[in-house]
Amino acid sequence: MLEKGNRANTLHGILLIVLFSFAAFYIAGFSFVKELSLSPLIIGIVLGMLYANSLRNRLPETWVPGIKFCSKQVLRWGIILYGFRLTLAEVAAVGGPAIVVDLIVVTVTILGGVLLGRLLKIDRDTALMTSTGSAICGAAAILGAEPVVKCEGYKTAIAVSTVVIFGTLSMFLYPVMYRTGMLDGLSDTGVAIYTGSTLHEVAHVAGAGNAMDPADSLGIAGTATITKMIRVMMLAPVLVVMSFVLARRRRAEAGASLQKSRISIPWFAFGFLGVICLNSLLQYLIGVESVRDIPLNGAIEYLDTFLLTMAMTALGTETSLDKFRQAGAKPFILAGLLYVWLVVGGYFVTKYIVALS
Repeated sequence: MLEKGNRANTLHGILLIVLFSFAAFYIAGFSFVKELSLSPLIIGIVLGMLYANSLRNRLPETWVPGIKFCSKQVLRWGIILYGFRLTLAEVAAVGGPAIVVDLIVVTVTILGGVLLGRLLKIDRDTALMTSTGSAICGAAAILGAEPVVKCEGYKTAIAVSTVVIFGTLSMFLYPVMYRTGMLDGLSDTGVAIYTGSTLHEVAHVAGAGNAMDPADSLGIAGTATITKMIRVMMLAPVLVVMSFVLARRRRAEAGASLQKSRISIPWFAFGFLGVICLNSLLQYLIGVESVRDIPLNGAIEYLDTFLLTMAMTALGTETSLDKFRQAGAKPFILAGLLYVWLVVGGYFVTKYIVALS
């Protein structure tokens, strides 16, 4: 993609995405944007979509390889570096109930989403991407699944749009449910696990947790975030399983011509796990309580967010309004049904598991 003859044009495409990403970071710094907990990733995909529906046809097609480089290679490095936000100590801090609830929520959401997608007659890639985003960690999970599913960029953008809408709604809904006594059937730990295991984005969990327990005096905000991070860790094994299942499906659809084809193993998922283990080792050796206290982790997290913003922006540039019209309302209906499961089903799953522990 960075061949010598086309290197200049490719770099022009990369530079375009870099400029959009800087703009996304700048906009994300506005106070009203912070209050909505809209990350640079989300701002980036919006800017990319605005570009796709305005200037895209006026810029050289030779820049496209640079844009695709950002949505493929840069994306993989962003997912690997995402592991620096997590440590194995976080899993031990919360314990078994959070792990069990997360496992049930992730499994049922993905399998249920694929089944509902068939019933709604949604194409399988869109259903799988939407289900993965709802199940694990919103936009980051969808970005991680994109190289494995290998779907068109606009399907990725549609899936991201659905989880952003319902995840943002949850960030305001959960504190209301907590204040009005609708979550009184759960202990403080139960509320935290419920919040961390059912909200879409890490930012949404942090926002809702802080709204319910601003000083973290009840342990809701902190435990909710840790529960969410455990859920994020499940991204790697999910991607590995997904790669094997999809390879088998593609062989079955193509017949004998693909019988000897290789399985596309998402090596970046193993890199993601390896970074988590490295981060855990560093935390132990340095002896700090928080992952943010590890030297250079703050800078790495900032770089990682920028790389993921570049990937989101690049995917947004492949998404026109015509493709949204082509997809129709069904992906949003699917995301809505999964949202009902997360809010209602997640509550009862959490209540049952926490009561058993």
